[in-house]
Amino acid sequence: MDLGRVIRRAPVLRQLTYGLYGRRVEAHLDHAHVPRHVGVMLDGNRRWARAAGMSTVDGHQSGADKIPDFLGWCEEVGVEVVTLWMLSTDNLSRPKEELLPLLGIIEEAVRDLAAPGSNWKVHPVGALDLLPEQLAAVLKDAEQATAEHTGVLVNVAVGYGGRHEIAEAVRKLLQEQAALGTSVEQLAEMIDVEHIARHLYTSGQPDPDLVIRTSGEQRLSGFLLWQSAHSEFYFCEAYWPAFRKVDFLRALRDYAARNRRYGG
Repeated sequence: MDLGRVIRRAPVLRQLTYGLYGRRVEAHLDHAHVPRHVGVMLDGNRRWARAAGMSTVDGHQSGADKIPDFLGWCEEVGVEVVTLWMLSTDNLSRPKEELLPLLGIIEEAVRDLAAPGSNWKVHPVGALDLLPEQLAAVLKDAEQATAEHTGVLVNVAVGYGGRHEIAEAVRKLLQEQAALGTSVEQLAEMIDVEHIARHLYTSGQPDPDLVIRTSGEQRLSGFLLWQSAHSEFYFCEAYWPAFRKVDFLRALRDYAARNRRYGG
């Protein structure tokens, strides 16, 4: 046996095996129970790069390159809304030597999502006022350019923090009611969940049915705190750049097998 030849062919054989397994999982997927809205925490770019002997920038770029593939998989199974957490408010305090290249990668990724030929509808989710002007402008331009698109609604969460979102929603509600002359007493009587929800970044959208976090971490870290009250969670060991279609199909299979109990 030519051991060298076997070793060289191992990645190809592995890829074929995963392909066959993926098609098997997909064939048995319950399409009647596909989530309408999937939230994804794109975690593990830096650790993937470090394990591969690459730079942090390479890791973030590989993570960005994965996004179109993922959205394509979502289209294939009928997911209507995808929220991609690409940059948190906490990430904005990273050292400039890491943050600036990451911001550039995000800008290019957003431009690609809105490029001619795509049908995705881009919606910025986050505190745009905390972002550099150029990145905020790119996000706004992408939203405007794709406003009439009818494909998957893609929430691009950049400069996003769950607590910040809720605080901002309450602030907008107070400002709205103050402009209408509502007294504090009247506001205290009328304020409810629906009033706050109308001022969230995702107002008018279905809440996420499924939230996926890659890299093995098992915490939300503030992602969609309000919206995920009844979400199902799926934690995947794969780092985001290494996330495969078969991993996504496993998440959908796991979701379909669960008995969702709203409120308890």
